[in-house]
Amino acid sequence: MLSDQAALGGHSAESFLAPYLADALPWLYADSLTWTIIGLIGGACFGSRFVIQWLVSEKAKRVVVPDIFWHLSFVGSVITLVYAFHIDRLPIVLGLFFSPFLYARNLMLLKKGKL
Repeated sequence: MLSDQAALGGHSAESFLAPYLADALPWLYADSLTWTIIGLIGGACFGSRFVIQWLVSEKAKRVVVPDIFWHLSFVGSVITLVYAFHIDRLPIVLGLFFSPFLYARNLMLLKKGKL
């Protein structure tokens, strides 16, 4: 009797993109320390934006959202989305998919406001 992974070409039953992309992008589905580091970098980048925003606000003695907040939001969300594709779970990918677009739009508005 074949396991679910064997029946799906080595991918778990929860995988939704691997059956279509694994042959073209084998590095995306390789299990390695590199992917763990990528996930940690994405989380740290995204999470650090709140620490920076808090520190800047404390210094100003009022709520301030510095420009770097939006840059870290964008970079962190892109890295986290790439990691989500590696994890290959639909709820995670869908939950993170639109964030980079929203943060990119905020960066465009920020640049427009500086002109």
